[in-house]
Amino acid sequence: MAETAPAVAAPPAKAPKKKSAAKAKKAGPGVGELIVKAVSASKERSGVSLAALKKALAAGGYDVEKNNSRVKLAIKSLVTKGVLLQVKGTGASGSFKISKKARRCRSSRLSGGCARVSDR
Repeated sequence: MAETAPAVAAPPAKAPKKKSAAKAKKAGPGVGELIVKAVSASKERSGVSLAALKKALAAGGYDVEKNNSRVKLAIKSLVTKGVLLQVKGTGASGSFKISKKARRCRSSRLSGGCARVSDR
């Protein structure tokens, strides 16, 4: 009698991989805006130190321990843009205050002027 070989089942077809959706950006102000608000709210003549700035951000509900590198990068970029003035220290350490250009720009922004700080 004829022997029949068991039928080999083909492996199931793989479903195409779904591309993971990009994470939605959280609503609310960015780190740079929070830093500028914290520095401008301070009344210190000699500027706000990095430690005091981190405390102010943490009091505002920002997770500083998790996003420490973002805070440092934001401070460095604000200094290079001319929004913040570094009074003491180098890099992201030291004391910072709002530059006079940015202060003038903020007041004129209320009346509709000043597009960017670096333009003036």
